[in-house]
Amino acid sequence: MESWSGSEKSKRYIRKVYSDSGIERRHSVIADFGNEGADSMLFQRVDGVMKEPTTGDRNEIYVDAAKKMIPEIARNAIDNCPGVEREDITHVITVSCTGFFNPGPDLLVIESLDLNPAVERYNLGFMGCYAAFPALKMADQFCAADPNANVLIICLELCSLHLQVKDDLDSIVANSVFSDGAAAAIVSGTPPVDGSKAYEINHFASRLTRDGSADMAWDIGDRGFNIVLSKYVARIIGAEIDGIVSGIFESCDASPDEIDVWAVHPGGRAIVDKIQESLELDPSQVAPSRKVLSEYGNMSSATVLFVLREILESGSVNNGQKVCAIAFGPGLTIEASLLNAVVS
Repeated sequence: MESWSGSEKSKRYIRKVYSDSGIERRHSVIADFGNEGADSMLFQRVDGVMKEPTTGDRNEIYVDAAKKMIPEIARNAIDNCPGVEREDITHVITVSCTGFFNPGPDLLVIESLDLNPAVERYNLGFMGCYAAFPALKMADQFCAADPNANVLIICLELCSLHLQVKDDLDSIVANSVFSDGAAAAIVSGTPPVDGSKAYEINHFASRLTRDGSADMAWDIGDRGFNIVLSKYVARIIGAEIDGIVSGIFESCDASPDEIDVWAVHPGGRAIVDKIQESLELDPSQVAPSRKVLSEYGNMSSATVLFVLREILESGSVNNGQKVCAIAFGPGLTIEASLLNAVVS
């Protein structure tokens, strides 16, 4: 706050937004936030004046961090998936909206893990917080076409690189919730081995809200990505979510009442609040989303995978219980998936 050169009104707004965010801790690849007093810092000089690095400066940090993080994430995913070895991976899907390089993270995975060079590679870029769902859809389709397929999905989002030093409310809201994180999942055409925890994919659905296309958006500027995250997003989602969710369930002949736990993408505390209120959910049904928000913030596409992991590891579901995963992004786009918990 001491380094913020904005108006006193903005400073008061910042204090309120951050104190009401529901976030206790976030992570960043930027050394500045944990390197007080250093002579060379990206966002804050020794004299306390904030500076704005170029998009190229920010992307350079993204590339360096990605080359360290992606191989580790990929190894951990395979090592923690009983029954799947490196030589079994048939497809790699990488997801990110916060940086670019080519040859990209897909090739990095194959080279660092010494995967078969014939592995099919796909990259989903610049889609935003809902992008894990298109990746999961692709993986599910690959497995439906080939029962021997094993698809590795990696979501890497370094949102803090695009911190904007602007004296407007939308930028302040975005700065208060976004953070850095990476997650991976393996979608397989074969059932999980005994003793493992996983999900069975049942159904996917996608919808657009009637309003809000300008309330969640971004473009590439000279000083990073210009993100718009309006304070009205939660209100729009809350107003429309009941009808959208009803349509999603009608398309697969199911009912929201059948869902035991909701893996809601915690784009912000207000979004989780509105979802819980509009769908009349019990607090326990969204508790995993609130915990992930508190401990990690909004990591864009990786976040819903964190929530799904939290559900399995916390014992929130038993074998065969139903989970609805749902996320939101530019459009406003709402993506959802119906899953069965596999806990043996």
